[in-house]
Amino acid sequence: MPLQSRFLSQLDFLSESLLRVFAKRSGEPGKKLKNLAATMTDDTDALRKSLIKGLCIYLNESPDVLVQEYMDMAEAATLSAIEKTTVGIYITREMPGSDSSDVGIIIEGVVVLQDLDNVALAAAMLFGLFYCLNMRYPSQLRFTFEVIQKLVMELDATRLSRKAQNLKTKLLL
Repeated sequence: MPLQSRFLSQLDFLSESLLRVFAKRSGEPGKKLKNLAATMTDDTDALRKSLIKGLCIYLNESPDVLVQEYMDMAEAATLSAIEKTTVGIYITREMPGSDSSDVGIIIEGVVVLQDLDNVALAAAMLFGLFYCLNMRYPSQLRFTFEVIQKLVMELDATRLSRKAQNLKTKLLL
């Protein structure tokens, strides 16, 4: 199964349903999702990034654990933050608000992939690394990666956690 095309096409296919489900969420996650929705644009890459972050928020996980933004990769504070990162996607920018100059993946404090095109591709690659290396999903992002595996990629979708089953039910309505 082609990982990149499958992930991106399924994310695009689910985007309308996900946005509808996100809009109905209440409480603190609902407020965060509404704020995230307010920043969405017509740019496909930005929409996909927002959907991935929205999944984290919807599932009561922090999108900042998954996607971290840095200004300068050579800066000591950035290198220290990367070394402390268990798993994540990084984005570097030359200036705040500018387009990303690099997107990559960090595992156990080491940059394992870099120069990826966008956050959605990085999320697909990170999922692929977890899946093919048979690694356990990090506890802070357990439900996000379960949803990516079982609802987006449709792999081993028979046994779902309560959160994933709840989301699946709402997506089908």
